[in-house]
Amino acid sequence: MLANEHELKSLYTTSDFDSAVKALRDEAPLAVVTRSAEGSIVIDKEGVVAVPAQSIDRLVDTTGAGDLFAAGFLLGHVRGFSHEEAARLGAIAAAEIIQHLGARPETRLKDLAQENGITIS
Repeated sequence: MLANEHELKSLYTTSDFDSAVKALRDEAPLAVVTRSAEGSIVIDKEGVVAVPAQSIDRLVDTTGAGDLFAAGFLLGHVRGFSHEEAARLGAIAAAEIIQHLGARPETRLKDLAQENGITIS
C-alpha cells in the first residue's frame, strides 16, 4: 500500500497517526506512507523505518509529488533495493517535481539518483 498521512488517517478514521500506523502494520505486509516535509515511513513485518525527505531549495508546486514518489519507490522495490533505499529514491523523485510548476521532471531522475549515491542500471 502507498498512501500519504492524510489518506492513512482517513482509512482508519482516526486523527492519531500512530494508531493508524499500528492498524496498518497489523494488516499490510508492506506499506509506505509519505509525510511531506517529514519524509516517509516504510512498514513491513520487520518494523517501521523512517526515511527523511530529500532537501529542496524551494517548494513551488506539489502536483505529481505522490505519483513520482510512488514511481521511485516501486522502481527501487522491483530492482531489489532495500525498503529504505527505495523510499530514498522516491523522495529524490518527489523533491525534483515539487521545485517547479507541472508534473514532469525537468532533470533526469536517473541522474538525480546517481548524484545521491543510488545507481540505477
